Amino acid sequence: MIKRAFDLVVSVAALVVTSPVLLATAIAIKLDSRGPVFYGHARVGKDGVPFRMLKLRSMVVDADRKGGSLTVSGDPRITRVGRFIRKWKIDELPNFVNVLWGEMSIVGPRGEHPRYVALYTEAQRRVLSVKPGITDPALAGIYRNEQELLARVEDPEAYYVDVILQDYLRMNLEYVDAGFSLWRDLTIVARTAWAVFTGR
Repeated sequence: MIKRAFDLVVSVAALVVTSPVLLATAIAIKLDSRGPVFYGHARVGKDGVPFRMLKLRSMVVDADRKGGSLTVSGDPRITRVGRFIRKWKIDELPNFVNVLWGEMSIVGPRGEHPRYVALYTEAQRRVLSVKPGITDPALAGIYRNEQELLARVEDPEAYYVDVILQDYLRMNLEYVDAGFSLWRDLTIVARTAWAVFTGR
């Protein structure tokens, strides 16, 4: 109940405070390229239930058909506005709507694409016992700039599956197994904000 109350309070406050940014970004997206303002990413939620994670569109229309599900820094599918909003994580602001709907939490394991969830071992599927989060221990730390890291390797898909995904799962399983702590969630949120605004 405490975690849900925290999610609701933070989400409402975030959407109210960032509403001018959302409006300005929506206008910029429409002026920059054809297509809708919002995009729903296929993700797997709590207990393996699929849902659409809302984001501001940062890529060209039909980007999924023009490339893989992974996005690397410099991907030609990313629009001009998309490059900016991805850098500052503005594209993820609609995630707070998913939190209000009860599909996500402010802090929780990474909401992963179905194709990668299919690769989970039985033990790794424990991350699906809680709601996915807007941020998690990995995003608050070493994988804040995941796209740039993937751009530096020869085979981004293999590197993601063999290295990054395994790190995500290890850190998020530790988060799940430790149980809920409001202080830990606040710490992860603070670290994420610091990483976004400083680039560290």
